[in-house]
Amino acid sequence: MESSLRSRIGCAVAIAFLLLICVIATSVSAQVVGAILSGSVTDSTGAAVPGAQITATSVDSGIARSVLTNDSGFYNIPNLAPGTYSISISASGFATVQNPSLALTVGEKEAFNVQLPLAKVAQQVEVTGAAPAIELASSEISDVVDGTTTRELPLNGRDWTQLAALQPGIANIRTQPSATGLNNRGNRGFGSQLTINGARPQQNNYRIDGISVNDYANSAPGSTLGLSLGVDAIQEFSVVSSNYSASYGLTSGGVVNASTKAGTNAFHGTAYEFLRNDKLDARNYIDTIRPPFKRNQFGAALGGPIVKNHTFFARFCPPPISSLCHRIMRATAS
Repeated sequence: MESSLRSRIGCAVAIAFLLLICVIATSVSAQVVGAILSGSVTDSTGAAVPGAQITATSVDSGIARSVLTNDSGFYNIPNLAPGTYSISISASGFATVQNPSLALTVGEKEAFNVQLPLAKVAQQVEVTGAAPAIELASSEISDVVDGTTTRELPLNGRDWTQLAALQPGIANIRTQPSATGLNNRGNRGFGSQLTINGARPQQNNYRIDGISVNDYANSAPGSTLGLSLGVDAIQEFSVVSSNYSASYGLTSGGVVNASTKAGTNAFHGTAYEFLRNDKLDARNYIDTIRPPFKRNQFGAALGGPIVKNHTFFARFCPPPISSLCHRIMRATAS
C-alpha cells in the first residue's frame, strides 16, 4: 500500500515537472521569433510625447503588452507572436488613439508612428488606415508564406519547406540527387536543397520558433525520404533573402524563419486525410495494368485555452509514422 502511494506521488511530481519545463522552454523560445513593433509618439506640433502608454493586445489570445515612450517619444515592443493586434496609445492630456486591427507577421519589424491630438471630453480617435506598403523599420528583403497557403496548396509529401521556392530569387538545386538513390546525398543532408540569391544550400539557416533546425550537414531539415513533415503545425514562415540583421546569425545565405501554431481563447481544431492511389493515376504506355499504389496521410490538431488570456495549448497528431504526438504548450502572463 505504501509503495503504491509513493509511486503515485512520484508520477504526479514527474508530470508536474515536465509541464513546468514545457511552459518555461516555450516561453523562452517565443522571445526570439516574434515581431517587433516600434515607432514614435508626437503631439500636433511634432514635439515628442514622453511617458505615453502603448498597449498591444492580441485579438486571438487576449494577451496584452504595454510599454512607455522614452524622453524622445520613442517606444519598442519586441517578441510579439505573429497575429492580429489591437493597439492603444494614451497619454495624460491627449486623446486616446486606437488601431483595432494591426497584423504582424513572423520576424516582422513594423513602424507605427502616432500623432496624439489634444483631449476633449471622452474623446477617442480610431485609426482605420492600413500600414504603409513601404518597409520603414528594416532594410531586409523578405516575404511571408501564410498558414492558409501552407496548408491548402497541394504538396507532394506535405513538406512545408517546398513553399520557400515560391519567393523570388529562390530555386531548387537542379542537380539535386534523389534521396532514395545510391549517391552521396547523405553527405549533404536529406532535406530539400534550395539556393537563395545564388548561395549554396548549406549556407542557409532554418529556424522554427527561433531555434535553428539545420541538420547534421547544415542543410534543410528532412527525413531520409527528403521531406520535412508538419504542415499543420506551421502558422506561417518568412524567407529573408538579404540585408537581414545580425540577430539571425549562423548564416551567410538566406533565412527561413517559421513559427508554429499556438492556442487561443477559443477552442479550435482540424482533422484531415490526404491520399494518393492508383485510381487517380494514368496507365503507363508499356504497362498492361496500372501498378498498385496507395498512400494515406492523416492527422488532427486541437488548440484552446487552459487559463483564458494567460495559458494555452496546441496539440498536433501527425501521420502514424511516429507513435508520438507533437505537443506544444505556450504560457504568457499578461
